[in-house]
Parts: sequence; C-alpha cells; structure tokens
Amino acid sequence: MIFSSNYILRILSSVLLLSVSGTSSVSILDNFIQCLSVYSQHSIPFSAFCTQKNTSFSSVLLSSAQNLRYLKPSVSKPEFIFTPLDESQVQAAVICSKELGIHLRVRSGGHDYEGLSYASEIETPFIIVDLAKLRSITVSIDDNSAWVQAGATNGELYYRIAEKSKIHGFPAGLCSSLGIGGHITGGAYGTMMRKYGLGADNVIDARIVDVTGRVLDRASMGEDLFWAIRGGGGASFGIILSWKIRLVPVPATVTVFTVSRTQEQNGTKLLHKWQQVADKIDENLFIRVIIQVTSTGKQKTITTSYNALFLGSVQRLLQVAQDSFPELGLTRKDCMETSWIKSVLYIAGYPTNTPPEILLQGKSLFKNYFKAKSDFVKEPIPETALEGLWKKLMEEDSPLMIMNPYGGMMSKISESEIPFPHRKGTLFMIQYLTTWQDVNEDETKHMEWIRRLYNYMGPYVSMFPRGAYVNYRDLDLGMNKKNETSFIKASAWGFRYFKDNFERLVKVKTRVDPDNFFRHEQSIPPLPLESEPEYCVA
Repeated sequence: MIFSSNYILRILSSVLLLSVSGTSSVSILDNFIQCLSVYSQHSIPFSAFCTQKNTSFSSVLLSSAQNLRYLKPSVSKPEFIFTPLDESQVQAAVICSKELGIHLRVRSGGHDYEGLSYASEIETPFIIVDLAKLRSITVSIDDNSAWVQAGATNGELYYRIAEKSKIHGFPAGLCSSLGIGGHITGGAYGTMMRKYGLGADNVIDARIVDVTGRVLDRASMGEDLFWAIRGGGGASFGIILSWKIRLVPVPATVTVFTVSRTQEQNGTKLLHKWQQVADKIDENLFIRVIIQVTSTGKQKTITTSYNALFLGSVQRLLQVAQDSFPELGLTRKDCMETSWIKSVLYIAGYPTNTPPEILLQGKSLFKNYFKAKSDFVKEPIPETALEGLWKKLMEEDSPLMIMNPYGGMMSKISESEIPFPHRKGTLFMIQYLTTWQDVNEDETKHMEWIRRLYNYMGPYVSMFPRGAYVNYRDLDLGMNKKNETSFIKASAWGFRYFKDNFERLVKVKTRVDPDNFFRHEQSIPPLPLESEPEYCVA
C-alpha cells in the first residue's frame, strides 16, 4: 500500500512543527519519509519515527541500550530512530538510506558492548533502524524448529519454546534480554554449548535484507552468505529479519548450583584444578566461574563462584562431580532440581521463584557504564599468575571476570564450519569487565585499569592471534575510519575474532556489499575492486 499525498503532508507538517531549529534533521527525515512512501508496502504511522525533538527520544534510545557509556551527552546521537512494523518497511529503509546517502545503524537488542547498534564514533549524521517491533516467534515441536524474528529476545524465545514443550530448548545466551538478531550473528554461547554447540551452530535458515533491499532466505542468498551471517559479526552483510533455529532435547528435570570459595578457602587452588577439568568433564555439565572482589568489613578478598547447569538429575550430577571434580566438594544441599526454563532464570540471576513470564518483558537486569575485553585460554593459568591476577583485581572499584568452559561439542565442530573459530584446544573463555554507575565519574581510570589487566594476562592466553569474542566487542583492537576500508587495518581485529575465517568473510563481503553500505567501526571490509588482500604473517 502506497502513502496517500495527504498522509505524507500530515506527517511533514507534524515534523516541521516538532522541529524549529533542526533544519538538517528535518530535511533528512522529510526525504526519508517521502522515499519510504514509494517503497513500503504498508502505511507507516508517525509514531514509527522518533526524532531528537521528541520528548520520548531519550527513553526510546535508552530502551534497549546496554552500555550507558554510549548515551553520554558527548556521544553523537542518531538524527532519528525508525521502528519498522514489518519486513517491507525494513526493505524500504535500506533502499531509502542507500538512495539518500544516509548512514544507518541497526538495533535488535542493544547489547553491542561498544554501542555500535545505537551510536557512531566515526560517521555522522546517522539513523537507527530499531527492530523492536519485529519479535514474533513460531515454534514447531513436530519438526524441532522455530522461526524467531530479530527483535525478539532470547528470553522470549526460551519462554515460547517451554510453552510448547518441557523437553525442548535452544543453546544460546545466558543473559535473557539479548536481541536474537544480533546475538546469533556473533556465535551465541550459553549453558548448553558443551552439549550442543553455539546458537549459530543450530541455525537452519534465515531471512535477511540485502544491500539492494531484497529479502533473501538460505536458498536465495546461497551458502557463502548463509555461512557468513552465522558468527561473522552483526551488521556487515545485511539486516537479519529472522532466524529458523533447530530445537534441542532437554531433560524434564535439570539441576543447577552455585558454590563459592574465597582465597582463604583455597579458592586459588580450586580454580587451578577447575582449569584442568572443566573442558573434559561430562558434556551435560557446564560450570562457569564468576570472579569478584568481595569484602567483610575492611578486609577484601577474591571470591570464585562456580555457577552451573547439569542436564540431568541431582543424583547423577553428584556422581559426575565426585568422579571428575571432587575438589569442589559439591553436596546435595548445594543443588536444586528444576525445569530447563527455570534454570534459564537461575543462570540469568533472577531471584528464586521468579515466574518465567518475566522473560516476556525482554528487559535487562543490569544497565551500567562498562568496558569489557575477552580472551581464550589453551593452557591452565599457573597458580602464581592467578595470585598476581588477584592483586590486579584488587586495584579496581568494581571488577568482574567470568570464565566459561569449552570442550564437549565445541571441540567436535570444525573451526571453519561457521565463522566462529574458537573450538578444539580451547579450555575456556574469559570475559573481563569493569563497571561504574556515576555519569560524572572519570572513566579514564577504569579504561586504563582494564587495559593493564589485559596486558598482564597476555602470556597466559591464546597467541598468534590472541583470540577475542566478537560479541564482546572491543574497539581497543582497532577501528575502521570513515570512507576508508583496509584489509590490513581490519586484520588487527578480524583475525582475533575469526582467525583464518576472516579472509573468507572479506570475500563474501566483497561479493554481496562491494560498496560497503553496511558498515560500522568493526564491520567486515570489502576488498577494493580487482584487488587481492595483502597478507601479513605475524
């Protein structure tokens, strides 16, 4: 359906009344709306546009933004936020942004660690295409699959699966407010990764808007592009509209536990032992370690919390733990039998007895200012190095480290099966975080601290390249510049995130988006026409 001329005039009049001084913003929005009227199949309500002059602008921008660092007044804001109501409006947004030369960012859940879905450090003006209204989920238990639109959260997906079956699940993220569109583009790991691999390993089809505005599925996009979007990082190849995922079997009863130990309770020795067994233990058992600085009175210590899901009964879990990790000292009273959907709530940090319906809210439990980094570990970190690490953590106000175990299915899938390459030989992944709450606080000290910590850990983690997880985006590794794409410069982060798969990603990008329309600070670059990459061996 095409906009009527009266409808367009009503919208334009409203926009002009809302903006008195923002001439450029109005001009961009005017042109965008007029273009959408040509290409969209359905009429678009004025409420789908939110400009900087709208009183609701800040709340809409904040609605799913996770890292408050990128909402500070000093950070560039979008000219407006467009929230399409159907696929054709996403198509029209791509076509019109391209025709008008408007830079766009795409947001599904707002969890990009460096705010790349709602902020831009290298290119202004820009707009946001927010997929928040595209969140339908259709679960088919008969063929063990589900279609989920990009704006839905993984928590919503988990709920809808459990609504249909108590013995089906999906192996994606631990945080329940992740937008599924962007989450899977980076890999999507969770508590069942050792049993079933990543979320991206369990995608069987997709719908994507390409640079020409076409909607493509797996058959029409071809296997190269389908390969690239499952783990090759978000917003480089097109806009994900929806994923078709493979459901996996889960027991009717699973078991969860959290066991904590301090330094004074031989916490360092226990963690050293965990490093030796976590990737080799029964693949039904996922034990991550959450490391924090805690205090009793004026005395600080390091607390390591072993937070776990076991796909089975407590009786079977206790046997596995005794056989493989007796040093943990796990007891029946440490454990809780529950359903898979309630284990999702437990791992996500919700209080006991929280109803699963809270997952339908799609809201994050935690929003703060933060900086994060990541590493992959191939050899156990020596106890002496752990003791030095504890000293580093003690220097910071609110540090956090999380170690996630690999092994199991993660070791059985080839590094090149999808772009996510961190597979066999990886013992565990580390996430480093520093957080703060005060907008007026000097972030420099926190940024400098986490960089020192990262440098300290260099000798104990993967090398050549030093691996990193693309969903824990880190702009310290390097950035694209406006109007400049370089394979060599992008290699600084590309090989860390994707290893040798980076070269194939560049070739796919060059074929499907040679003019680099879909771009951001760490997007995959296309090669210049009729050129080949210059390879450097480090």
